[in-house]
Amino acid sequence: MKKACANGSSEFISNISMSLVSMLYNYQLIRYAGEDGVAAYGVLMYVAMIFLAAFIGFSVGTVPAVGFHYGAEHKDEVKGLLRMSLVVVGSFSVLLFLAGETLALPLARLFVGYDASLQGLTLRAFTIYSFSFLFVGIPIYGSSFFTALNDGATSAAISFLRTVVFETAAVLTFPLLWGIDGVWFSTVATEVIAALLTVLYTRYPPIMDLMTISPAAEKASRTYSLNSFTVITLSNRDFYTNTH
Repeated sequence: MKKACANGSSEFISNISMSLVSMLYNYQLIRYAGEDGVAAYGVLMYVAMIFLAAFIGFSVGTVPAVGFHYGAEHKDEVKGLLRMSLVVVGSFSVLLFLAGETLALPLARLFVGYDASLQGLTLRAFTIYSFSFLFVGIPIYGSSFFTALNDGATSAAISFLRTVVFETAAVLTFPLLWGIDGVWFSTVATEVIAALLTVLYTRYPPIMDLMTISPAAEKASRTYSLNSFTVITLSNRDFYTNTH
């Protein structure tokens, strides 16, 4: 139970820090843009959570497959899942970025079209914030991936640095340089740094090299593959016999 709680610490940190960072954002928005800034941020978060659901859902959905193959010491399968998942996350990233840029004006009109000034502020926020979609999927997936590898410490480190350290530092310093635009840019910068950190965690040291497959497990893996092939072959033969 203790180990399970430690392994899920990244999700705990993410949820707690999200509330704290949101309060900090609201403080900065009131300071630099007044009530309109908070309203624009609220609209942005509503839409962003819909977009981010694609990354979160995919990341959570891959955890059982990664955990199974890691526990069975199927090293090549884990590597393959990581590569394929990064391709999927990259594809989602580009699509969501394009969707964010394309839908920025319609969404701004939908939510705050009653106020031209607020609509302009919300549109500006959308066009800047959308760049974060190009990078946010990597740390989200990386955190879930390390959880699946039973590496709660690395998963928690990614979540903590991304949602507390990087984002807090950015939202406090960027507005000093770029005003209200700095608030929106802080999210983009946070996701870029978090994505780079996640890549570093997966490569230095290479996480897959830490998986030492025992001879017994390797033999069991080959036997499992052979038996699976035999079952599939027999099933196909039965199907052919029954249909002809």
